[in-house]
This record gives sequence, C-alpha cells and structure tokens, in this order.
Amino acid sequence: MTIMLNGSGLTVEKLVRIARFGEKVELAPDAVERINICRAMLEEKVNAKEIMYGVNTGIGEFSEVVLDDEQVKQFQKYLIYNHAAGIGDPAPIEYVRGAMAGRINVHAHGNSGCRLVITQTLVDMLNKGVTPYVCQKGSVGACGDLAPMSQIALLLMGEGHAYYQGELLPGRVALEKAGIPIPGLQARDGLAAINGSNLLTAMSAIAIYDMNRWLKQAEIACAMTLEALYANMKPYDVRLHEVRGFTGAIRSSKAIRKCIEGSDLVSGKLKIKVQDAYSMRSSPQVIGAAHDALTYAKSQVEIELNGVGDNPIFFPEYKLTLTGANFQGSPVSLPMDMAGAGITMICVLSERRLNRLLNPALSIGLPPFLTKGAGMFSGLMLSQYTAGTLIVEQRILSNPASIQSIPAAADQEDFVSMGMNTAIKNMDILDNAYGVLGIEFMAAAQALDFREFSFGKGVQKAKEVVRRHVDFLDVDRPLYPDHTTMKALVKSGEILEEVEKAIGSLEG
Repeated sequence: MTIMLNGSGLTVEKLVRIARFGEKVELAPDAVERINICRAMLEEKVNAKEIMYGVNTGIGEFSEVVLDDEQVKQFQKYLIYNHAAGIGDPAPIEYVRGAMAGRINVHAHGNSGCRLVITQTLVDMLNKGVTPYVCQKGSVGACGDLAPMSQIALLLMGEGHAYYQGELLPGRVALEKAGIPIPGLQARDGLAAINGSNLLTAMSAIAIYDMNRWLKQAEIACAMTLEALYANMKPYDVRLHEVRGFTGAIRSSKAIRKCIEGSDLVSGKLKIKVQDAYSMRSSPQVIGAAHDALTYAKSQVEIELNGVGDNPIFFPEYKLTLTGANFQGSPVSLPMDMAGAGITMICVLSERRLNRLLNPALSIGLPPFLTKGAGMFSGLMLSQYTAGTLIVEQRILSNPASIQSIPAAADQEDFVSMGMNTAIKNMDILDNAYGVLGIEFMAAAQALDFREFSFGKGVQKAKEVVRRHVDFLDVDRPLYPDHTTMKALVKSGEILEEVEKAIGSLEG
C-alpha cells in the first residue's frame, strides 16, 4: 500500500516500511501545491535581489558574502560538491532510503523553497529503487547531515553513485536505467536537499523499531529464566506496578506474566523462595524503564520526521524568510543516547540472570554451568565470558555523543549535536544486544531441559524455536556456531513472532 507523504503522519513504523520493506510513496496533492507556492515566493525574492542565506549568500562562515547573479546559478553545484565530504564505508540502503523519505516529508510542508521537481525526483528514486551511495561517517548533526545528504543530492545533478537492481553504478547511469530525468540544481535547490538531520533521524527511527522488538524478546528470555529458576511470581503482579505508576513497568510485568501463563510455576505446585534476587524480581521495573526511555525517544523522532528541519525557512503566507537552526540534531540525539543506554542496561540485567543459571550456588539445583558432566565438561561457562565482553563494549558505547560537540566553520558552527555518532553507536549497541540475549535464550532453554514441570505457553513456544536452531548441549562442543546462530535468531525476530502467534501481542 502506497504511503502518502504530506508533512504529517509519518510514523516510525511507516518509515521502516518505506526504508526496509520497499513500500512505495506518493507526494500528497496539497503538498505539491504548497511546494509550488513557496517556490514562486522564493523566485520573486531572488528577482528582487533580497538577501537570503544559502540562496544568494555563502554558507557557514561565508554567510556574509553576497553572490552575484552568475554565482547564484553555480553556487548550488559547488555547495553540494564541497559538502559531499564523508568518509569510509557506505551506509546500508535502508538508512539512505529512510533519509530520502524524511527529506521528502520536510519539503511537503512547503517551507523549503526548492522546485517541485527536486522533491519529485526523490520520490521517483525511492519508488524505482535508485539508492545513492552514501558514506556512513562525516556528519556532525548540524547543519543537519550535510555530508551524507550531499551524496544523495549529487544524484540530482546526475553525479555520484547509486545502487540499482543490485548493482553500484555511476549516478547518471542508474537514473537513466530507472527512467528518471536529471533535474539539475537551481537557486536554493541544493541546500533544500541537504539542510536537515534526516539520515540520523531515519537511523534512529529504524533503531527504535528494532529496539522495541528486542525489548519484547528480552521479556520472553526473562520469562524462560524465571521458570528455570523457580521464581516467585508475585513481583510480576500488575497491581504492584500500577500503584507506582510507570507505564513501562506495567507493560513489562504484563508481558512477562503472559509468557508464563499456564505454568506450574503460577499454580502453586512448585516450592519457591519468599523473595528472589533483584535480577529476577525487579525485571519489570528495569525493562520498563527502557520501554519508557524508548517511548520518549520515539515521540521526539516522530516530531522530527514530521517537522520542518531546514534553514532558511520560508513562510509564503507572510512573504517572510527566517534563518535559524532547525537543522540541529540535539532533539533526536539526546533521547537516542538514553535509548541506547537503556538497551545496555537490559543486557547487564540479562547477564546477571545468566549468571544465576550457570552458578550452582544460585541455580536452585541445576547442574553447574548447565552440564551433566561438570569437571570433564564446562558446559556454558565460556558463554558468560562472551556476553561479558559484548556488554563491556556496550558500556563504552553508551557514553553520550550529544555532549561531545567539536566546533567547526571558524566557530560559526560552534555547537553541533554529534547525532550521527549517537545513531551509529546505537546500531553497534543493538548488534551486541542480539548476541547477549541470544546467549540467555540458549542458556534458559538448556536449563529448562533439566526441569520436569509444565511451562507457560509462551515459554514453551520460545524454547521450541530455540531448539529448531541450537541443539541441547549434551557434551562439550565449540560454542561459537551456537552463539552466532542465536544472535542471528534474535535479530530475525523469529522467537518473538512465534510467541506472539501463540499467546497474542506482548504490547497488549
């Protein structure tokens, strides 16, 4: 189903459908009208020789340099050349597609001043599968993601490179093969294509989508471990969390309890402790805190996806041009730093539960390190090492990027958001999180194989999925294939999807 882009209503979920799953987009008719009205106003101002930043002036430290008519014609080209200054490996295609969708939605407001053909070309590129080659690194998150967005804008001149039908081609060739005319750049067009934090916002939206799915799997893994350790389930009574009032904890307690419904653990058949360790009984509060952080981050990202992140901004109804800093990535960077730290926090919690499964002094009768041949065999002893090293890297990456500004442009740009650093490190935090949780899933399944009672329906289903991919560890074998398989399994979301088929949504 085609997604209409009109400057509002672009959610994280819709962005992912466009970026990852190739959903088609269309520019709304009212957005077309707004873009044309704004462009007409800009052209009037250009003809009247009104001074406008980035239209007939230089940018950054050169904002006081006024350009003559001939320079205005050439300036947008050199602006894009100069700012296409990224470095290193290419950004994944879904990130770039997300950035393009976000930029189209900015233009749809009719405050950017570019020609309609610029926006429509971005729409055509999305729909026909032409994705610019963009270096991942180079943006400081103000004035927006200038370096990567400029590599996208090179295509508007038939330059740069792009992926098309599985090939990396010169930009002009990719556009010709897709049947997309090259619009070229006129006054304002280039800056309107690049002056926003669209790539870091798209990456953040994709991260939020994946982080939410990961947190739901963290609840499933928690439920499996709780069953294996004969947990006291009173701490998961939703009434306990409702009287405190945190939305995330309420949600998390319900999800974990839902996975365990039908188990002997909640029927009174098993002997349990009066009170368990924090890593067991405070999971709803801790995972819930990450849910709440992610909810806030999502609200900020969706504001940015639907706002006018640009500079200058044109107001046709007032015949007015305002120069400001709506490109600044801090409103996204700061909450996303918190979201990444939240994922790390839940991984620390996961490892503490893993420790209780492996340590015979804490595991309520499970064999040491979950092996029947302790001494001769070491079981999952080294799995804890692997989880530990992943978590240490996550802790390093959880240092916030939003406080790391380094001034640029002769101190004209003396505070920048470093939001791209936030976005990149969050992807690394999440990548490690798949591994940490995969190890808990593997250990919990191993532990449950030593227990003889009826498990919750959700827990049983999760264990079945794990066993499709990783066998019971009867005697020691190299564990790296199992670890890597489990990491890929968590990333795929198969456990989550199968559990939700069996017991319903964990968000409901």
